[in-house]
Amino acid sequence: MSLITAAHLAKSFGAEDLFSEISLSVPQHARIGLVGENGIGKTTLLRMLYGIEKPDEGTIAWAKDLKMGYLPQESRFQSSQTLQQECREALTDIFNLQNEIEALTLQVQQNPQDDTLINRLGDLHERYERLGGYTIDSYILRIVSGLGFEAVDLTRPITQFSGGERTRAYLAKLLLMNPTLLLLDEPTNHLDIQAMEWLEDFLKKYDGAVLIVSHDRYFLDQTVNTIWEMTPAIESYPGNYSAFLHLRQERMERQMKEYESQQEFIAKEEDYIRRNIAGQNTAQAKGRRRRLERLLKEGQLIPPARKHRMVFGFKDNRRSGDIILRTKGVQIGFKDERVSLFRMPDVELRRGECVGVIGPNGAGKTTLLRTILGQLPPYEGEIQLGASLDVGYFAQAHEDLHLDWTLMQEIQANVPKMLPAEIRNYLGKFLFSGDDVFKTVSVLSGGERGRLALAILALKGVNLIFLDEPTNHLDLPSQEILQAVLAEFDGTILLVTHDRYLLEALATQIWMVDATAKKLQVFKGGYAEFSISRQQAAQVPVKMQADTEHPAPRKTTEKKINKQKLQELETHIHAVESEIHTLEQELKDPELDAERVGELGKRYLFLQEQLDDMINQWDEYYEKSST
Repeated sequence: MSLITAAHLAKSFGAEDLFSEISLSVPQHARIGLVGENGIGKTTLLRMLYGIEKPDEGTIAWAKDLKMGYLPQESRFQSSQTLQQECREALTDIFNLQNEIEALTLQVQQNPQDDTLINRLGDLHERYERLGGYTIDSYILRIVSGLGFEAVDLTRPITQFSGGERTRAYLAKLLLMNPTLLLLDEPTNHLDIQAMEWLEDFLKKYDGAVLIVSHDRYFLDQTVNTIWEMTPAIESYPGNYSAFLHLRQERMERQMKEYESQQEFIAKEEDYIRRNIAGQNTAQAKGRRRRLERLLKEGQLIPPARKHRMVFGFKDNRRSGDIILRTKGVQIGFKDERVSLFRMPDVELRRGECVGVIGPNGAGKTTLLRTILGQLPPYEGEIQLGASLDVGYFAQAHEDLHLDWTLMQEIQANVPKMLPAEIRNYLGKFLFSGDDVFKTVSVLSGGERGRLALAILALKGVNLIFLDEPTNHLDLPSQEILQAVLAEFDGTILLVTHDRYLLEALATQIWMVDATAKKLQVFKGGYAEFSISRQQAAQVPVKMQADTEHPAPRKTTEKKINKQKLQELETHIHAVESEIHTLEQELKDPELDAERVGELGKRYLFLQEQLDDMINQWDEYYEKSST
């Protein structure tokens, strides 16, 4: 049975039709990604499915007792409570059960011989354990930590949170509620890469259905098995986002071939009718004309729509020197304020490389770019740029744009000799049409500002580009085009981004800012290799070495070794579980100060990761010892 069924949905805003005749169904355990151009109506459709916006036409039916959770793009999460209190509200059933147990326990103490009460209390304890009641606070901590909060944030009121933090807090509450259907609108906004990876893993194991609107191609690849493309009709494709790109191209090519074949047939029929309508074969010609008229009325195909896409490239420019960048003893930070953010190793960057710079929000990635550019002095050390460099910079906040200028003025300031008609044609390549060119920068959306900044950058002859979150606010087609343009660029790129799809396609090395260790880690290789390397490094090794002074005899079989390792693992697992239980009990103390909560939370997460790794190893050795 479907969770939601919608038929013939339509929505208009004033005289403008947003979409019409949309029919769909969301099955149980669905994993659906909803994609489409900006402004096509994805958010509006999601709001309709959640029930907070009504369609102008059509019907929506929800399954009985359907429990839904909806994350808007920008959460207006208003609450005077702390993050922990809000999270506990999401688990009301468990806390109600806890209160019931406490009340029944008092009754049992007063009536110790009442078997009915005792049996009832036992049943409640079993249900409480099954729902995870005994580890509820540690579960809350795991959810909020996964989404980038520190343990100390649990005691902060929501009123102190920024807009991005409120969105993450509301997402945490939704996940704790465990709805049958999650409707998520851009859930990776405000998440760093580590939190994105955690959310991906959570959704892979999630038992309910998920419908996701996202511009994050990598996230869609990891979390969905069906893509709905809104065109504005809904076209469904099996598989993740990468599979969708391939299948969509195949479908368009097939539709074009069918259209061309029909056009060829129509042309031949029209030619035959024209030549024979007044001759000896007039009856045949009239019959063909009737069939052709019926075809043109009822079965004529239309060519697949060629959507208006951003079209641009970077100008060819002089070749730079082979050495682009050298650093020696550099620390990144703010010298005047005596704030050091992190230390970086001595690096030498060569022509043609693409460096992907990643790290937590606020770790100093933008400061790193600005320091290399010379806009900020290094806190310590020396930075040398190579010879024959022509540098372009795409700033995340687009602070180089002038809020009171029009788009025409922005382009003219960069290329004074360009004529107004040429400027309009040029801006058309970046999807600005008609009177758009006379808008001021202040009224542009985030995506429009990004496209304008790209338009300005593409006018400059550059061989070294600094890009700070270039795919922010761009729709998926524009992201794909930007990726293709950068792949063709002959120069060198330093790229700060959370877009792992872009990193995987372009990066030749990864620079990761480790905010905890306050250092920059340099990995020579692409993002996929970096990700594998980091996963391997994160595995906590368990000490299970044989006693070197008393080595086992050669005849010890591999099966015996596996059983010995199993026993050692079980000992370690028991010890870690005991410590985790102790931490859980201590975390329940409401009088703990924030600093102690933070220390215990970090220790708890470390032990939990260690426990997960050891359990995985135990499973492997158990399988080996059983075969």
